[in-house]
Amino acid sequence: MTQYIMFSIQNSILLVIDVQGNLAQRMHHAENLISRITLTIKAAQILEIPIIHTEQVPQKLGKTTPAIAELLKDTPPIEKSTFSCWESDMFVKKLCSLKRPQVFVVGIEAHVCVFQTVSDLLKANYKVQVVVDAVSARTLENKNTALQRMHDLGAILTSTEMMATELIRGAEHKNFKDILSLIK
Repeated sequence: MTQYIMFSIQNSILLVIDVQGNLAQRMHHAENLISRITLTIKAAQILEIPIIHTEQVPQKLGKTTPAIAELLKDTPPIEKSTFSCWESDMFVKKLCSLKRPQVFVVGIEAHVCVFQTVSDLLKANYKVQVVVDAVSARTLENKNTALQRMHDLGAILTSTEMMATELIRGAEHKNFKDILSLIK
């Protein structure tokens, strides 16, 4: 069994993949998904963790969902046409410029863009945590299959609350009350 090292604020980024257009509304438990993604974004912002977000062919699928776009208004999306973010030169350039080896992943669809991106990030030696309550697909079967395959490849499965509390480590952290208010 591989030794697990908890992620840290200084080494992490949040990657928000393709939460856009009508597709986002067709996800399994869409309302809860948007709520959980919103929570991860707010936690990353409180902790000053860099956020990268992508849009898959926005001319056809639409722009980022308004609730999420509003939170990310100061972070322009990286547009892509490939399923894996890693196949976008702009994405790789942005990710590498941050010099952070740990990536929390949220977004859609779990079995397509999320899966292929996670696979490529792991091949590139990034440590990856997939936030299971902040990823989805149109069907629960596709989501569960994708989560199993990502886990088999070496991704760590986590939740929004685990992500937030893992990063602050305890009640002594200066942002504890702000994070607590998000998860209560």
